[in-house]
Order: sequence, then C-alpha cells, then structure tokens
Amino acid sequence: MSGGGLQLIPGTVFFETTNVNISGRPPAVPTGGSAMSGTTTIDPESNMLIDGSLVESSTGRSFDNVNPATEEVIGQVTDGSAADMRRAISAARRAFDETDWSRNRAFRRRCLEQLQDALEAEKEQLREQLILEVGCPRMLTAGPQLDAPLLDSLRYPIRLIDEFEWEHHLPDATDFRGGVNARMIVKEPVGVVGAITPWNYPFEVTLAKLGQALATGNTVVLKPAPDTPWTATLIGRLVAERTDLPAGVVNVVTSSDHLVGEELTLSREVDLISFTGSTAVGKRIMEKGAATMKRLFLELGGKSATIVLDDADFDSALLVGLAVCSHAGQGCAIPTRMLLPRSRYDEGVELLTNYFGMVPYGDPQREDVIMGPVISARQRDRVLGYVARGIEEGATLALGGGRPEAHPKGYFIEPTMFTGVDNSMTIAQEEIFGPVLVVIPFEDDDDAVRVANDSGYGLSGGVYSASFDRAMGVGRRVRTGTMSINGGLWYGADVPFGGFKESGVGRQNGFAGFDQYLEIQSLAWPSV
Repeated sequence: MSGGGLQLIPGTVFFETTNVNISGRPPAVPTGGSAMSGTTTIDPESNMLIDGSLVESSTGRSFDNVNPATEEVIGQVTDGSAADMRRAISAARRAFDETDWSRNRAFRRRCLEQLQDALEAEKEQLREQLILEVGCPRMLTAGPQLDAPLLDSLRYPIRLIDEFEWEHHLPDATDFRGGVNARMIVKEPVGVVGAITPWNYPFEVTLAKLGQALATGNTVVLKPAPDTPWTATLIGRLVAERTDLPAGVVNVVTSSDHLVGEELTLSREVDLISFTGSTAVGKRIMEKGAATMKRLFLELGGKSATIVLDDADFDSALLVGLAVCSHAGQGCAIPTRMLLPRSRYDEGVELLTNYFGMVPYGDPQREDVIMGPVISARQRDRVLGYVARGIEEGATLALGGGRPEAHPKGYFIEPTMFTGVDNSMTIAQEEIFGPVLVVIPFEDDDDAVRVANDSGYGLSGGVYSASFDRAMGVGRRVRTGTMSINGGLWYGADVPFGGFKESGVGRQNGFAGFDQYLEIQSLAWPSV
C-alpha cells in the first residue's frame, strides 16, 4: 500500500547512524541516540497476553527481535508454544461463550474507544518500535505504517457499531401450509477469530483485524509474524492495562515457530481465520481449515500492473514506478509491473532510469528516506534470487540488482529495474516482494488489458491517460480488487481492500470487511 507523495532528493544513498534508547522492561538493550530525531525512549513488551494476563511462554524460551537495518538484536520476546496457543484459544472461546461481549454493543464501543485512546497516547513509542523492528522509513510512519490506521482503523468500526443494521424484518409471508409468518434477519458474530498478521505493515493490518473483529462481537487470538512481534505485544499490554476488555477477548501469542499459528487453523474452537500474507500460506490455511469448515478471510499476494497509455503525461505518470522503492517494495498492493506503449517504450525507460537514480534510500531513521532494508537475510536472498532468474530468462537488468557497497550491514538491496521483459517471465508473474520493477511493452489498449490480466493475481493496479473516460474504460476491464485512475488513492478504513483470483478471499476494511466477521440468522414465527 502507499500513502502520501514522494519527495525526491538528488543522490542515491543516504545513511547515518541513528540510535534509540530502549529501557524499561528487560531484556531490552540500548542502541544509543540520534542527532536527527533526538533521544527517544521506548518500552517494548516481551510477554504474551493470554486470558487477560501478560505471561511468558510455558517453555521459558524467548527469541531475538532483530533490526533489519543493522542486523543487531534489539530485544527479546517470549517464544510461545503450541500449548500456549491452545490455552489462548480456550480463553477466547470461554470469553465468547460465557460473557456478554458478543451481545453488549455499548460495552464494546466503550472498550474500543479506550483502546483508541491508549494507542494515541503511545503513538511515538509505536513509531520508534516500527522503525526499529520493521525497518520501515520514518516517512512511512506518517502514512500507512502508523498515522493513517491510527486515525481511522478503530474509529470506523466503532462508528459502525451504531450505524450497522444488525437486524431487519422481512414482510410477512404465507407459507406452504397456509400459515402467515413474521420473519426477521439478524447478524451475529462468527465467534472466535484467529488473526494471523504479516511483518510488512504490522500495525496497520493488526488494527484493521482487531477493529472489525471486536466491533462485531467476536473474540480474537492474534498471532503476529515473528519478525515483528513488538507491535502486537505492546497492543496486548495496552488491552490488559488500559481497557475494560474482559479476559480472553483479546489474546496475543508470539512465537518463532510459524506452525504454532496452525493451531488456529486446526482447532474446532476457532470459527474464522483472518490471514494477511503470502498466497502459498493462504492456500495451506484454506486446505487445513477445510476439515472444520473454517470461515476465511485471506488477503494474499499481488503482481499489480500500472498501465501508462500513449496519451498520458509521462513526466508525472512514471513517478508511480518508484512505488517499488517505498518500504523496499514490501507491500502486497505495490505496482511492480509497469506497462508502457511500445511506441513510447524507450522514452519511458529513460525517464524511469533518471527517476530511480534519485531515490533516497538507506537508514530508515532518516526523514528523507523512502526505502530502507528488506526484513531479513532470507528475504534479501529471495529477492536477489529473482534478480538472477530474470537475467537467466533474458530480461535486461537496467539498473541495481545487488547489495549496495555503502551498506555492508543491514538487509539492503539496490533499487532495481528490468527492461525488455516479457509478461511470461518469472519476474513478471511471481511476487518478488522487493524493490524490483519490471517494464513491459504493449501494443494498444486491448493488449494492455490483456497483459495486466495475464496474472494469477488480481489485487491492485493503476492506469494513466489524458482522457478520464479512456482511463476509466481500461481500468474497469482490469480484474483487480482496487484500481487507481490517474493517480487516485483508494486507501482508507472505509474502502474494502482485497483481491480477485489468487490474491485472496474476502475484504479488509469498509462495510464489506465489517460484515465478513458476522453470520446470518433467519428467524420466523406465526404472525398474529
């Protein structure tokens, strides 16, 4: 996802040492002070939240939280086990079945308002934690990493608690026996929600899942990605210490073992899995959840295309190509395929090359940086493997494609662009999740639509034209869940987000996102 404009600063690499003091709860460690942003003290939470209490793992083990910009350990988090996850599931089940949480809408509103207030009070701590553990640029925390979701991701579902039509009556009807029946349709919470969140936008995705699931009356077991646990554990602390949420309504289980999350998928006590992550894992969740007919929300991968038509203003339209550098390309909806008319292909490539040369990247603490590291050594090697595959398949590596010499520490990759790409190539079909743009030629509008739709994914995209009607006509034909027309920004808590095809099932945010956490019950009785 993207938010806000990009301020381009001449030059290629910007890096300076920026340190943040970590104090409070052991075993966090200090990492120094910054001349740019001053000294900020953060107080990360190392424990899980299970049944209303902040607890260590039953095994006593913990795992390291690593800063991807420095490769340094910044703290530890308790390493939950399968037994801990089962205990959290039981607590969520009990809270749903034995309290009035699912029925008391006024109480839910008050508790979520308390959580909103607590998060706002900790906004600056959340900002520093996100930069440290995610490696996201400080600039992005002013948008989709923090400030944007903090503004609306809870407030929107809180508002829907009062505005949503929880029940409505159908007209009386005569049945096949000759009787007349009054009829009513009601919406009820699904039950226990297993929320599994990714490492790329951990606060945004977590808050969207919690807001919608809790406002609709469900209880939640949250399993964050092991690469970015602090966001979830801090939310767990705030739930426990600053809200009236009953014990078990929200549980947070951290673990270095991804399979601990599979307990959620396999358990008969969990009614719905809300997952954001890779398509491969989403397919596994769908397969394993079939045994218990698990309800699913899956927000998965993307290979989104930007179509720049031949009458577009290339100087401005091609700036969207730099979106792959935002947060090092680690966003499911980032447009990673740039489709240019063959008649202006060389012109477009020259402009893109100039733009990529101005990308400020490096230390995510710097306020002028739009691109920090990728999350881990594993992810860095994965991206570089795709670069090698692109070269093997005959694409032209126009720039980048390696590790910058200026950054021997940290999981940095150069902004990378391939030209001469055929849409059948691996780098045009598979989600790379790194700062890699592929530039593909097309013949005319129909061919552009064909290429854009020639993908297993269908998450997002964009189209540019001097004619709004032409841009809209092309955009409506591309099979994606979201589409930007001439730079329009669809992002927002009230906008359903999700995809077609292998990009997922269901929608996050908006009325549709709220509704998917509910079941429908139909009632009838003899009319008097």
